[in-house]
Amino acid sequence: MTVRHGALSVTCLGYATARFESASGTVVYVDPGRYGTLTGEWDRDVPHPRGRDYIERDADLVLVTHNHHYDSDGIRRVASDDATIVAYESINADEIRESGRDVDDLESLPYDVRRVAYGDEAIVEGVDLEVVSAFNHPDGSNVDANGEPIHPEGFGCGYRFVVDGTSVFWPGDSDVLDSHAELEASLFVPPIGKNFTMNRSEAAELAADIDPDLVLPIHYNTFPDLEADSRAFAADVAASGVPVALDESETAHFRSPQ
Repeated sequence: MTVRHGALSVTCLGYATARFESASGTVVYVDPGRYGTLTGEWDRDVPHPRGRDYIERDADLVLVTHNHHYDSDGIRRVASDDATIVAYESINADEIRESGRDVDDLESLPYDVRRVAYGDEAIVEGVDLEVVSAFNHPDGSNVDANGEPIHPEGFGCGYRFVVDGTSVFWPGDSDVLDSHAELEASLFVPPIGKNFTMNRSEAAELAADIDPDLVLPIHYNTFPDLEADSRAFAADVAASGVPVALDESETAHFRSPQ
């Protein structure tokens, strides 16, 4: 199902993968691939976009936030022949392969590949792009067995981008950071799973601070550690006066402020 907002048509394809198409035809993907979302293997009976063998190859721009979301096969499935791939500077295929996933080196992909760092700003494929900090707090709940952040500062990023005048903020895998509330975004696309990132309650509070025109959550219900009550999230956000869309299956659900 496609959610329409401003100049954009947005489709959540599963996990952290979303496709944004502007009225002028510019296509942007964020974090394409993993967990069967683009290969048709998704079969869990939870609110989540259904998996499909997805080979669109229409992206002008692909944004990748960090190692956990880097999937070279996923990029090939969505990127056009002349696409630009923007990826955070620390993405490292060797580290990913050591963790047990088989991926190709980023620079070996047959596209214009650009690595970016926190604070970078650029216009890429006609899209205004800002690279945003993303990490877990060292004293927060998203830490490993040794007490270290699962996503330490410098491991990944988020993106704020503007397509045909419509601004979008995708935080990536991050806790809520003070700098997030200072961002302006017409469409806020937060993670809301119960682990690894801001949870649904924290994301709802951030939505109230940002005050976007629409919130569209992603990165939840992909596996048990990411389970979230999306309807409760929508109710919390709508209570602050912000509309919410849930693109989970064949039908997109909307919750408007009361």
